[in-house]
Amino acid sequence: MSTMQVEVVSSEQNIYSGEASFLVVPTVQGELGIYPRHEPIMSLVRPGALRLTVPGEAEEVLVAVSGGVLEVQPDKITVLADVAVRSTEMDQARAEAAKKAAETGVSEARDEKSLAEAHKALAAAIAQLKTLDYLRSQKNK
Repeated sequence: MSTMQVEVVSSEQNIYSGEASFLVVPTVQGELGIYPRHEPIMSLVRPGALRLTVPGEAEEVLVAVSGGVLEVQPDKITVLADVAVRSTEMDQARAEAAKKAAETGVSEARDEKSLAEAHKALAAAIAQLKTLDYLRSQKNK
């Protein structure tokens, strides 16, 4: 089975670094599926669930991303995410509370900086909720 090197990093930490045989990334054009030796591309990432198929692992590795940039080279994929959280670190109640707090932050923002920070927090919460929804849908199959 052919693999590619995948790096998923946020401004805070390296989220995933390793081999993958398939990757699905939520982009502004829609979900993009990538196999090894894919044509080089760059794309903006939208909030959602990034899914990795890792050789030797039964379940996908899921990462909630709130936006960022995707760079695809034939043997290496890099995702520079604004905010990224592994699914194992997510909690539904916390994500819903974060979304509600971010929505309040958006409506109460007094300047552009606080509005931008609130939008960033909102995108991160939405990404986590979308990832948790995906996890739930996979368990119900």
